[in-house]
Amino acid sequence: MEIMIRPAILRHPDETGDDDAETVRRLVRALAEVQEAADYVTGTVDDLRRDGSGDNPYFRAMLAERADGTPVGLALYYFVYSTWAGRPKLYVEDLYVDGDLRGTGLGRRLMAALAREAIARGCIKLDLSVKTDNNARDFYARLGLSRSGSWLPYTVGGADLETLATSG
Repeated sequence: MEIMIRPAILRHPDETGDDDAETVRRLVRALAEVQEAADYVTGTVDDLRRDGSGDNPYFRAMLAERADGTPVGLALYYFVYSTWAGRPKLYVEDLYVDGDLRGTGLGRRLMAALAREAIARGCIKLDLSVKTDNNARDFYARLGLSRSGSWLPYTVGGADLETLATSG
């Protein structure tokens, strides 16, 4: 079965023309369903269009498609900066492969495409975070990814973010 990986096209909500925003949102939701977290997906198609388009998008995405154009995989990523290394890093926010294609090498192909993008952009690393109960942890380990030492992710959002913003 032939599957092509290509950059997703996202147009600003004010622009005309077809784009991949609905497909990206559908695949993000499918990933959230696999992780039993679908209720957390609140972003809209217009949010994706607004934030994934323009000269400096907040994120980029790659789509994996069957020869007939049916989307079967997604890699959504953005760039962050390592002050210690003085170089950019590529951060993988979402990686999704349709259930019937898991174990076929498509996930590896998406990760390889991300690695090529990272190298082309001068990145020193490709980073991602994985839930402790995610079955894909073994997959990432087979690709050569390792847990980042003693670093633990922290986050703040919602009302706590508002409180922090007004605290100083």
